Parts: sequence; structure tokens; C-alpha cells
Amino acid sequence: MATKQPAAQPSGEAQAAAQNSDPSFVIEKLYVKDMSLEIPNAPQVFTQREVPQIGIEIGNYSAVLEEGIYEVALRVTVTAKVGESTVFLIEVQQAGIFRVQNVPDEHIEPILAITCPNILFPYAREVVSDISIRAGFPPVTLSPVNFEAIYAHQKEQEAQQAQAKH
Repeated sequence: MATKQPAAQPSGEAQAAAQNSDPSFVIEKLYVKDMSLEIPNAPQVFTQREVPQIGIEIGNYSAVLEEGIYEVALRVTVTAKVGESTVFLIEVQQAGIFRVQNVPDEHIEPILAITCPNILFPYAREVVSDISIRAGFPPVTLSPVNFEAIYAHQKEQEAQQAQAKH
């Protein structure tokens, strides 16, 4: 009669090594890195009845903090003007620390330029809206942003510039 031997179980170290080789993406921390509000023409600006024109600029950057750990920040600048007169200026940097491990190098840049800003954007949108309300103005609600399209456009421009140099 044959007896069944239990299958060999991987050791704890082998399981940890197998898990450590799996790709991982972890949000370590989300925070407001910087924010500012300027109302250069207060209090007169609150007596004006003209609707200001709103200009919005959005950008992002990333930095390596240590092996596999990155800081990504989303910069949002909102400028409200009536003619040449600035009604208010809001600047916000919403940042996060992200752990990206066991991911092929060619995938790191898209993660930092697309995935991380997509995570940060709702937080930045909330901060901008909150600041505008607290400043005594109607809320500024940022429309959704397609970071994938922005990244693709930047890559296209880089390719065109590289071709122009040759």
C-alpha cells in the first residue's frame, strides 16, 4: 500500500522571496506640500460685479527619494482676472510618496506621470475648491484631466524634437 507524502511547502523565506519579486504599487503618504492664496485687490475686489475669467494651469513632477520610492507632486495654479486686474491667485501642490517595486523600468515613467497624478488630482481639486470658498469666492471646480493624453502628447513632442535635431 502506497502512502501519500505531503507536498513540500515552501519555506517562509522562499514565500517572502516570491512575494518580493511580484510587482507592487503602494501609496505611502498623500499630503499638501504647498498652497497659497493671493487677493491683491482686496477688499475692493468684493464690490465688483464683473465675472472674472478663470485660468487654470496643471503640471506634475516626480523625484526619486530612494530605491523604489518616489515623490510625485501635482501643481495647480488658478488665476481669476477681470481685464488685467487679478481677482485672486491660488497655487496648490498636492503630493504623494509612492512605493513602486519590481516593475520594469519602462513602466516606471508612465506610473509616475499618469497613475500617480490621477490619484493626486481629486485631493488637489478639493483643496482648490476649499481655498476659493474660504477666500469668499464661489467654488472653483476643476474639470477632470486626462493625464494619459498629456503624457502621450509630451512623448510625441519629445520624439519630434529628437527628430528635428538629427
